[in-house]
Amino acid sequence: MAWFALIIAGLLETFGVAMMNQLSVSRNWKPLVFLILGFGGSLFLLEYSMNTIPMGTAYAIWTGIGVVGGTIVGMLFYGESNNWKRILFIALILISAIGLKIVSG
Repeated sequence: MAWFALIIAGLLETFGVAMMNQLSVSRNWKPLVFLILGFGGSLFLLEYSMNTIPMGTAYAIWTGIGVVGGTIVGMLFYGESNNWKRILFIALILISAIGLKIVSG
């Protein structure tokens, strides 16, 4: 259950980052509320998962999901570059996160 919570925490971090970008575009109260909920939920689930998963592993996975998710959201919805070099390094982050899961048991 802790690994599932950690993955959801990373996805909520990605959502929070997307809402941060949306807030800078629209200056509306809705993205601000979603930003607070996204990051709040993310930190809550990160803390929960760290009761079982070692801190270093949990934090690395959480930030990895956030980095990869934020980059993918930027490419898909905000017109950021999607050249092969960026995709290669995103893949390396994903491979590293999966490797941490494997060696952490």
